[in-house]
Parts: sequence; structure tokens; C-alpha cells
Amino acid sequence: MSYKFLWVFVMLAASACASEHRATSPEEVRVLAGSPEAVTARERAERSLRGTVEAYAEHTPLALGLVVVRDECLGGRARVWLDSNGRERYKIRCSMRVTAYYGADPERIVSVLDTILAVGDRVGSGIPFTSDVDGPLADQYRSTGNHEPEVPLFSAPGQTLSWDPVRDHRPYLVIEEPEDCPAGAPPLARCTRDPDAGTVADVRNRHGMVFRLDLTAPDYYRVLKK
Repeated sequence: MSYKFLWVFVMLAASACASEHRATSPEEVRVLAGSPEAVTARERAERSLRGTVEAYAEHTPLALGLVVVRDECLGGRARVWLDSNGRERYKIRCSMRVTAYYGADPERIVSVLDTILAVGDRVGSGIPFTSDVDGPLADQYRSTGNHEPEVPLFSAPGQTLSWDPVRDHRPYLVIEEPEDCPAGAPPLARCTRDPDAGTVADVRNRHGMVFRLDLTAPDYYRVLKK
């Protein structure tokens, strides 16, 4: 082995051992996830997402029946040369998903969608779906036929609203029950269900159909490697 090659090998090895190239240890990930900064960011993210959930319940005909909050923090990976996936740049990244389930009367689907879009037309409502963009999809329910949108949903960055088919018999599109909360170890993973015993079936039985609102707060907390 030439001295030049050996020198290059030693430098690469030293670089790989540097803190910015190492994977974040499980112990450090747990410390960072439980830090006051992470807790504050977590509370702020959940408060914001729950505020959107409440906006639908307060300003539209949708009746809130179940809310599931899933929060996860992942440690950064070691640098992999020539195969970057983004996670090697961070010590920790935390993200949150909130899924809310609402009930509605399927016989009033047109007025329900119209109200959602009307609220979305207001600046600062927290609802991003508007008559100009999403109105044509809602218009498909105005005909007297049995057809409705192929995929009954509104979608915007960070927010998706989907609902049960109400005219076509397409059971594969019916809103399903959320997955059970896994056995996690806070602060790395957290999952809450409100109410604890609430189910999608209960919401559907009570109101006739179910709407599902998916909200995300990606990277609400992250720490870069130095």
C-alpha cells in the first residue's frame, strides 16, 4: 500500500469518525426528544393542528367524533458516501400527524361540501379548500345520477379531506378504522386517541357517513449536525 493511499484512507476514516458523520446515538436521540425545546415545539405543533381540527367542527356541518395524534422522532443516520438520503444531516427530526374523523348526513353531502368551500374562501379560516379550485369536484354531486367523484377528496399541502362514497357502492373507498396505537416509548414516539374508546364505526352509525381529515407537521423540530 502506497503512503499516498494510506494517507487518504486515514483522512477518510478520521472524517467518518467526526461527529457530523456519525449516526446519532439512541441515548442522544432520547435526550434531544425530551429536551425543553423539543417539548415546546411539540406542544406548538399539536396546538396548531388541533386548531385546524376545531375549525372544521366549529364552522362546518361536520361533527367531530375521533382524533388520533401520532408523533415520532428519528435520529440522524451516519453519512453514507455517494448515497445521501437527507437524514445524515440531522441529529434528530420530529414529525407529527393528526387524523380527525367527523360525521355528516349523506343526504346533505352537497350542502356540507358547499359550506366547507365557503369557509375555505375566507382568508385565515384554516381551511385551504376553495370554491375556485375544489368547486368542480363538489359540483359532481349536484346531478341526480348515481355517479360521484372517482376519488372523493380535497387535497392541499399538509392537509387532505376525504369522505365515504354516498352514492356509488365502492366499499374499498369507505373510511377505515385507524391503526391501533403502537406501544411506544415517549418522548421518541407518542400516540394518543381521543376519546380512547372512540371508533369510526361509532361515528358512521351516529351520523350516516364519515369524513377523514389528515394533517401533518413535518420536521416541526430538528437539530442539525455541526
